[in-house]
Amino acid sequence: MKSEILVIVVTFNGMKWIERCISSVFSSDTPSDLLVIDNGSTDGTVEWLQRHNVEVLSQRSNLGFGAANNIGLRRALEEGYSYVYLLNQDAWVGSDTFRLLTDAMEDGRFGILSPVQLDGSGKKMDRQFAKRCKKYLHEQKDETIVEVPFVMASHWMISRGCLQKVGGFSPAFNMYGEDDNYIDRARWNGYLCGVVPAASAVHDRADRPVNKDQRMFLKCNASVVHVSNPAAWELLRLIGEPLRLVGIGCLHFDGAPFRFIGKLIKRYPELLKLRRKSRRPGAFLIDDKKRR
Repeated sequence: MKSEILVIVVTFNGMKWIERCISSVFSSDTPSDLLVIDNGSTDGTVEWLQRHNVEVLSQRSNLGFGAANNIGLRRALEEGYSYVYLLNQDAWVGSDTFRLLTDAMEDGRFGILSPVQLDGSGKKMDRQFAKRCKKYLHEQKDETIVEVPFVMASHWMISRGCLQKVGGFSPAFNMYGEDDNYIDRARWNGYLCGVVPAASAVHDRADRPVNKDQRMFLKCNASVVHVSNPAAWELLRLIGEPLRLVGIGCLHFDGAPFRFIGKLIKRYPELLKLRRKSRRPGAFLIDDKKRR
């Protein structure tokens, strides 16, 4: 019998974590269905999944995080799942994570919920999670659901209602920024993003620190997020983002933001087209032909 929850895991050479990731789903006290989208692994990940009777859809190339997840999100819509859980390959859930999040979803205001995300030790918050969410957990310590402006998509539960309105991840993003954009669009559609303090799960990425170049790329890529936000003032963003990048380049004595300006402006027509499309119900999941 089909579960209410479809768990989607996108893999790429994930043998280091895959057994713990998948085992945690099977060990949950709440039943779920599991779908793995593999982005062209060559390290035995697909073979391990097949040996353990996990449904895996193998892609010939690396589609990226958003496009691969969209394959699973589309199935969730078509097959009537009540909830989707996006789970990173380097992450795992607790036995009660799904149950606590589905219970919290009954609130109705939240379209995206996350557990408290711990690091690989399972004893303290993931560094990036703490950076983005710890402040709000402290300020709203008596709340059963803490509203946050952002939480990483390594552990996301999405309600069916949110999925029907917001749709899938925008193809404007290949890697990084797609989760920011999705939350912006969820908020534009009237859904909040939150963390459930009673629930916890692990994201094991401590051995992959972000270097200086990656940090600068994230600062630059934020301009794509800002331009793509359906709630933003279009003209203000088109003019303001190049100026923002100039400021970042001057502040950090780095040429990367200046080089990014040309790339950003060149993408404006594409980004604005995708921004308009992102306002449609089921964007990037429902074929435009089916709308007619």
